[in-house]
Amino acid sequence: MVNVRIDDIPLNWLEEILNLSAERIVVTDRDGIIIYINEAYCEFLGTTVDKAMKRPVQEVIENTRMHIVSRTGQAEIAAVHHINGSEMIANRFPLIVSGELVGAVGTVMFKNPEELQLYKSKIQNLVEELKYYKTREESEFTSKYSFSDLIGTSRPFMEAKALAERISVSQSAVLLLGESGTGKELFAHSIHANSLRSAYPFVPINCASIPEHLLESELFGYEDGAFTGAKKGGKKGHFQLANRGTIFLDEIGDMPLAMQSKLLRVLQDKEIQAVGGQKSVPVDVRIITATNRDLEKMVDEGKFRQDLYYRLNVIKIEIPPLRKRKEDIEQIALKLVEKLEKRFHRKSVRLSQEVIRLLQQHSWPGNIRELENVLERCINVLDGNVVMPNHLPLYLRDQETALFDTVPQHANPAGTKIKPLKETIAEAEKQAILAALAAADGNRQEAAKLLDIGKTSLYEKCRIYSIK
Repeated sequence: MVNVRIDDIPLNWLEEILNLSAERIVVTDRDGIIIYINEAYCEFLGTTVDKAMKRPVQEVIENTRMHIVSRTGQAEIAAVHHINGSEMIANRFPLIVSGELVGAVGTVMFKNPEELQLYKSKIQNLVEELKYYKTREESEFTSKYSFSDLIGTSRPFMEAKALAERISVSQSAVLLLGESGTGKELFAHSIHANSLRSAYPFVPINCASIPEHLLESELFGYEDGAFTGAKKGGKKGHFQLANRGTIFLDEIGDMPLAMQSKLLRVLQDKEIQAVGGQKSVPVDVRIITATNRDLEKMVDEGKFRQDLYYRLNVIKIEIPPLRKRKEDIEQIALKLVEKLEKRFHRKSVRLSQEVIRLLQQHSWPGNIRELENVLERCINVLDGNVVMPNHLPLYLRDQETALFDTVPQHANPAGTKIKPLKETIAEAEKQAILAALAAADGNRQEAAKLLDIGKTSLYEKCRIYSIK
């Protein structure tokens, strides 16, 4: 490394550097005589360097205090200086060489208040922009729910919730199992919020929603120029963003086998290597995973790594589906209505007893997500404050009729109406498809997942049953 001294820079270079400086500069000796002034300052004063040099500073600069500072040695920082009919902002520094006061250096930072205001405005914009992105990142990577948001008093749900609370202070990996829409992500948020890592980031990522070729760079980041289209300067991955906090990998069962191997290595070595990078970066994260798939079956079929499964399955929590906790439906529905009231600016919305009964009667293949979608639909079509059966989707209103038509009436065997088995099965299938579509917000691919059938099969059945 070559050390460049000021003596090595030619004098005419130094003069040009000072002339190019954004600030206006003047230097006086101990007696207040100008021994240097740059062209920018002279232009501001309406004079030239030749006319200003070797003259007392108070003859050249109106209302100056440079001659005072050169005698007292007392600096004057960001002083308001009235000159040329305006107030400029000036700095005056004593010039001390080898411990001796030899003069003073003056600079003009802003030649008028407007220039200062423009500078402040630019700085303020940068500060506000930085604050915006910082706030957005903090809100994006913080847990949004706590255990108080997990509603229900049924035994299977309370057991799952109690286990989650008990292990939240642990550092071990957690595997959340449950059908789609049961609230696995709420459990993950709550575990983090109650953990020793709650002050640090909570970073959720849905493994099923990211294309396979992008998943590695999303999880582990990438270096500058790692691939075509890579962001200049590279990008941090979710594991780095979650450092010292918690990373939540939802739909872990959809992670490709190749990525499973890389994830296993990260969990074993506690370090990541960015795409295109040459060095490993240590990370300290707690991992929570979730899936609605049967991982044990996938391990047997060779679709999920056994060693990774055991790494993730340290603490397993099974979240019951809504059909197994029907006594919680009313309480959950009322809580969801409160939430929806705020979103749609409604007040005092109530559920009629008939609606509650119909909600409790349904099997809810889409679980809480489906229930929320149903209630949102009700509030959108509501013409008063009370949700009635006519506000419910048709498949919920028709379920009672379907049950009446298919169940024998023991009180009047002779008059019992029994449909052919083929029709009964077709009706049940149609209702299940309608419920799944409602739970998936009309997304047929997601509905097919809920029903555990292929997307092509679902499209064919929708055509048969005239489901739009």
